[in-house]
Amino acid sequence: MANPWLSIIGIHPSGLEGLCAAARRDLDDASLVFGSPRHLALAEVGARGRPWPLPFSVEPVLQLRGQTRVAVLVSGDPFHFGAGASLARHLDVGEWRNHPQPSTFSWIAGALGWSQEHSHCLGLHARSFEHLTPLLAAGQRFICLLRDGAAAQGIAAWLQARAWGESPMWLVSQAGSAEQRIRHGTAEELARSLIDEPVAAPVAAAFEARGGNGLMQVPGRGIDAFAHDGQITKSPVRAMTLAALAPRRGECLWDLGAGSGSVSIEWCLAGGQAVCVEQHAARVANIAENAARYAAALQVVHGEALSALAGLSPEPQAVFVGGGFDRELFQALRARLTGPWRLVVNAVALETQALLMELHRVHGGQLLQLQWSEAVPLGRMQSWSAARPVVQWAWQA
Repeated sequence: MANPWLSIIGIHPSGLEGLCAAARRDLDDASLVFGSPRHLALAEVGARGRPWPLPFSVEPVLQLRGQTRVAVLVSGDPFHFGAGASLARHLDVGEWRNHPQPSTFSWIAGALGWSQEHSHCLGLHARSFEHLTPLLAAGQRFICLLRDGAAAQGIAAWLQARAWGESPMWLVSQAGSAEQRIRHGTAEELARSLIDEPVAAPVAAAFEARGGNGLMQVPGRGIDAFAHDGQITKSPVRAMTLAALAPRRGECLWDLGAGSGSVSIEWCLAGGQAVCVEQHAARVANIAENAARYAAALQVVHGEALSALAGLSPEPQAVFVGGGFDRELFQALRARLTGPWRLVVNAVALETQALLMELHRVHGGQLLQLQWSEAVPLGRMQSWSAARPVVQWAWQA
């Protein structure tokens, strides 16, 4: 399109002065300009201004598609945690012109002397602080866009509560402008001082993680890492199960009879998404708690696996059944799923183990018996306590 109808313009606190000539020209030519009240004021667009709806939606812009010239104002780089991608997914390439500015991440990294490519840059405007959990490790650097001044105190308190209170932190208001202000201290110090002396928005937090223990990066995390009622895949079996499921980034897992959801959580931490089906309400609550703790991309369905199959989506690349597997469920999965998919079933009961041996004989795949023993006290000494053997069948459709 030689003359795009939409201009996506990055703006920062310097306002019109910081815009390039092409951005100024597109802004002047626009009949309507969308943005936050702060951005509309900075751009001095007057009656042409239209504030974003609450809750945020790009629909008012899309309704004007091809009818008139429209401009959209966003902070800094529109396609780096900005509204640019939200708009572009509904449009064809060539319908918009992009005018990026240095992002808040760029301003803060430059102010602190940090290498931006070696820093975690996150937008936490509408996401929980738990999105930091999988990334936290000693020495890792973070630059986080925040919703408001209250969130600045919130992230400092959140870090302190999780043993990262020693982390040096910088709170940057009005990044990149003449009014830029930086407050510095440890997360613990700022968590206290910000209660009485809040910072003004727009604000971002930068910190270097110190003091805590990062999340281990391989499957088989201890059972204490999850909320559960005892119905949980034990760490050694879970490590073997994830190896058999072979998660790949972006893939979907169906976890049927999910228990605590520990297998799904570790699948999500490897970069996937999951759908958990669990029939016990208390366990559904545990799964939801675990998902929130690790900001896992999973959904929970309260119900029985066989009856829930028809309504599950998206279609998975892998299915795990840790309990309640039978021949009827296997046949239902084969009838329901069309694309290539992997199945892993763990069985403790002899009857289910016998079924897995039969299915392995007929359909192939890999059949393992997992056995291990744990040292436990025996009077003043110790002895081995054997866990129940687990038969694991892994098969690919």
